[in-house]
Amino acid sequence: MAAQGNLFSAFARPKSPINEVLKNVEWPEKFPFKEEDFQRFDESSDSLFYSTPRFVTHIDDPAIAALTKFYSAVFPPSNSPGVCLLDLCSSWVSHYPKGYKQDKIVGLGMNEEELQRNPVLTDYVVQDLNVNPKLPFGDNSFDAITNAVSVDYLNKPIDVFKEMQRVLKPGGLAIMSFSNRCFWTKAISIWTSTGDVDHVWIVGAYFHYAGGFDPPEALDISPNPGRSDPMYVVYARKLAA
Repeated sequence: MAAQGNLFSAFARPKSPINEVLKNVEWPEKFPFKEEDFQRFDESSDSLFYSTPRFVTHIDDPAIAALTKFYSAVFPPSNSPGVCLLDLCSSWVSHYPKGYKQDKIVGLGMNEEELQRNPVLTDYVVQDLNVNPKLPFGDNSFDAITNAVSVDYLNKPIDVFKEMQRVLKPGGLAIMSFSNRCFWTKAISIWTSTGDVDHVWIVGAYFHYAGGFDPPEALDISPNPGRSDPMYVVYARKLAA
């Protein structure tokens, strides 16, 4: 895995407040959110909502390029022996670098047709994390976990983040990326009622209160502020054994 620090911060947009949100946070003693914060405008079955494949991207091309460039710098080198990646809330595209390969890249998502079309995946699982947040993988299985523009739909985020911590190898990296676009009827209420800076703090809180991670950090990797979709990354490593 590539080193953290300067390599990661090199992608940050200078002077963006996003980069500072998770620095020196004094977290409340208890998880600061309420049950109603994770309700959605549309509480109908997610399986029904995602039953029709959507072969579209949910962020624009410059934002996708920025995320792919970030992945290309922080991922383990392609075709590294024993390296395994997990793409949570995956679909027909994961925005991984072109030609990127490992012996095992697993996608977990809601629509089988989309997952079947994803060229980077070596395997996939169809699962609704809002019904069952338990990941069907063994402890210490993955070197990195990604989640692109989907963290805002999780209604049991602490359960999911605890599972991410469990299945990551010690020192493994979890990367949550998001923009300001979403299916607003399916996004949790704490997300739709707050802004970008708040979203970064919320995702950082998930890492913190799940436990077992280094302090989370945030980067604004937006490529063209005001002219294309913003792109934010909140990431943390599993504590070393």
